[in-house]
This record gives sequence, C-alpha cells and structure tokens, in this order.
Amino acid sequence: MEISRKYTESELVQLLQQRNQPVFSYLYDNYSGALLSIILNIVKDETLANDVLQEVFVKIWKQINSYDPTRGRLFTWMLNIARNASIDTVRSKSYQQSQQNMSLSDDTQVTAGGVEMNTDQIGLRKIVHQLREEYRILIDLSYFQGFTQEEIAKMLEIPLGTVKTRLRTALIQLRSIIKP
Repeated sequence: MEISRKYTESELVQLLQQRNQPVFSYLYDNYSGALLSIILNIVKDETLANDVLQEVFVKIWKQINSYDPTRGRLFTWMLNIARNASIDTVRSKSYQQSQQNMSLSDDTQVTAGGVEMNTDQIGLRKIVHQLREEYRILIDLSYFQGFTQEEIAKMLEIPLGTVKTRLRTALIQLRSIIKP
C-alpha cells in the first residue's frame, strides 16, 4: 500500500480495524502533530507530552474497534483519547509530585507590577468550554494552538468555508458570553 495516498475517513477506520501497519503509520504521520499540540496544551512538559502521545496512539490502535462513526469524526474521537490521556497524566501522583518541585511555570511571567496571568488563569478557557464542541475545538486549534484556518480545515476534513463560518459564529457567541 502506498503511504503518500490519501484515505477517506471510512477507509482509514476499516484498514485500521484490519490492523494495517502502513495505514497506522499514515495516521501517525498525519495526526501526531495536531494531537501533540493538544497534549502539550494540558501536560506542558514536552518530554512527558511525547510519552503521552505514544500512549495515545497505542490506545487508538487497541481501541479502534470501539470507534463509532455515528457519534463523531475519527479526529474528534482521537482528540478525546489524547485529551483524556493528558488529563489522566496531569492528575497522576507522580506528575503532581514532580510539579511540587518546580518554580514558576513557563506560562507565568513575573512583571514589575506582579504576576502576569496566562489564559487558563484568567478563566478564558472556562468561557470557551461553554461553547458547543464543534466551536470549542475550532477556537482551541485556532487561537490557543495557533493553527491556520486552512490547516484546521485539512486536519478536521471539513471545508475551509465551514471553518471560517464556525469560527465567526464561535467568536460572536464568546462575545455575548463575555459581555452580558
């Protein structure tokens, strides 16, 4: 099978369920960057995030038969596995203990006037989580992770126009949440 070939989502799932190694490599090559960004957003430590990424792909390989296309896209299913694995890692005792010995994180900068807060600390992410999942994912990928609209369209396998429309709608909803 040719690695540079593009697969439809249903072809990917079917071949993964058949334990096709080249397709699994294709999946890793095409989605690992996006999943790593999501993991790094939660875990913050690059070495540990890479370990979590490997665990995520092992889970994808082992659990591909549990994927249900009627409940969402393949990328969303993988994204949830990555997010859950990242949260599990952050909640683990070993991670908590390693964090106790660290100084100020890279996300927090000391300024002359005190401490400058990152977006998590000021609650922006909590506000974004009030949005529907399809908007929340786009906001996260675009504004928190820095992907372009074109990259997001390719990653989520949706038209660029849909990405633009959903992002605009999400921003309008965020504005209405922030300004009561």
